[in-house]
Amino acid sequence: MFSLKQYDYIFIHREATPVGPAFFEFIAARILKKKIVYDFDDAIWIPNYSEANSFFSFLKGYSNVKHICRWAYKVSCGNEFLCNYALQFNKNVVYNPTTIDTENYHNILKDQNIGEFVIGWTGSHSTIRYISEVLPVIKELETEYDFKFMVISDLKPEFELKSLVYHKWKKDTEISDLLSFNVGIMPLIDDKWANGKCGFKALQYMALGIPAIVSPVGVNTRIVNNRINGFICETPEEWKLALGSLLKDRKALIRLGENTRKKIEDEYSVHSNARNFINLFS
Repeated sequence: MFSLKQYDYIFIHREATPVGPAFFEFIAARILKKKIVYDFDDAIWIPNYSEANSFFSFLKGYSNVKHICRWAYKVSCGNEFLCNYALQFNKNVVYNPTTIDTENYHNILKDQNIGEFVIGWTGSHSTIRYISEVLPVIKELETEYDFKFMVISDLKPEFELKSLVYHKWKKDTEISDLLSFNVGIMPLIDDKWANGKCGFKALQYMALGIPAIVSPVGVNTRIVNNRINGFICETPEEWKLALGSLLKDRKALIRLGENTRKKIEDEYSVHSNARNFINLFS
């Protein structure tokens, strides 16, 4: 706070004040008169918490989001749902999708020709509940095919599956762990919180040449082109058909995988969005 006077712009991702009123943001925007570029990639104005952090949830200033939007010079949002919320309070809103570093981090492609078949999911324990949407499908598939269902997370899931393999998420092994997937899934419930999500799971899978199978919620239908670089599935029948088709047809899996990387490089890479980001500061 004591060094802010020397800067022309201040970029705030999600929040600068973690609890209570937006004290730091108010000082920066209203007292110091700085140009705030405010960025968020979740529906952070909607209370959403797990049992692990529910005790502290009452301290969160969920209404801060609309105030910071009003004070901001520009608002940067990761999907159209978030943009529409921000536009209620600020007309200078920019769609700035979540991007992937395809040159320095997600820079290896999955070899779909080798190894046992792995269906994978990655994410925090607070979002693991979404897997319940497809658990019955996975159990059905276990009776027909041989595969592993891998979960990469901070905590081990509480459900049980014959095919379940758990890997604790670690930064230094994240890419190698993801590369064990043949297909990555992103099931969601169609609610306001899920509509605010920016599809990072699907982007990660696809950047590594791994087809994504997703629910038709929010930005997912923009990221995944159905049957071209993945599948968009709404019903249990669609999920079973999509997963089953890839389990029994490795050539189809390879074909989808070849299309995933190009989609990310063209639309969701750091390189392809550099100008869009730089223009926030003009």
